Amino acid sequence: MLLLAASQVFREKGFEGASMGDIAARAASSKATLYGYFSSKDELFVAVTIAAAESHFEPIFDALGKEDDEFEPALRRYGEKFLIAACSPEAVQAQRAVIAEAGRSDVGRQFYEQGPRKGMQELATFLELHMQRGSMRQTDPLIAARHLSALLDAETMLPRMLGFEQAWTRAQLRAYARRAIDAFLNGYGNPAPGTASTPAPAAPAPQATPAEPLPPPRATVPARRR
Repeated sequence: MLLLAASQVFREKGFEGASMGDIAARAASSKATLYGYFSSKDELFVAVTIAAAESHFEPIFDALGKEDDEFEPALRRYGEKFLIAACSPEAVQAQRAVIAEAGRSDVGRQFYEQGPRKGMQELATFLELHMQRGSMRQTDPLIAARHLSALLDAETMLPRMLGFEQAWTRAQLRAYARRAIDAFLNGYGNPAPGTASTPAPAAPAPQATPAEPLPPPRATVPARRR
């Protein structure tokens, strides 16, 4: 109830315009009760944005934990679902709100520690599992997870943060995800057995042409004596 009331007030008034008194009144509670759960407005704001993010992203990361999944299909499902969630209006609004306040308070660091950092670690755990299985080349799984996330964000991050393109279709997002996963696998994937390219067989060495037989020596006629 408190998080719902806080979410409504933050959405209506923004972080700066909202007060703990406004939120307590919306929740039909008291400021003392509110401060009993959250020590500051910053902490409450982070809790609201994390709750919004988890509702979209937690099922996606949970799906990565299935150990019987094959690597590439699981990775492609993750990429599509991640982009669909990241580009949802609720997720975009939460990201913009955090970025807007990040330079004025500790909100950005708190949000990162409780949200994106945990998600990145879960993704790294998934990648490390498949490195051990031979589906990926051996490398630092956390760096690989960061690279994958950057590739998935490559075609949508700036447009969605700056607000000049928001109406992507599912087909567009699937195409963006496919290109990102293709690029990631080109850099980090191991080819499946039997799919590695094999050199073409060498052309047979040309056989020497047999030499033509020499003509028989010309007969010489002895000179006649005079």
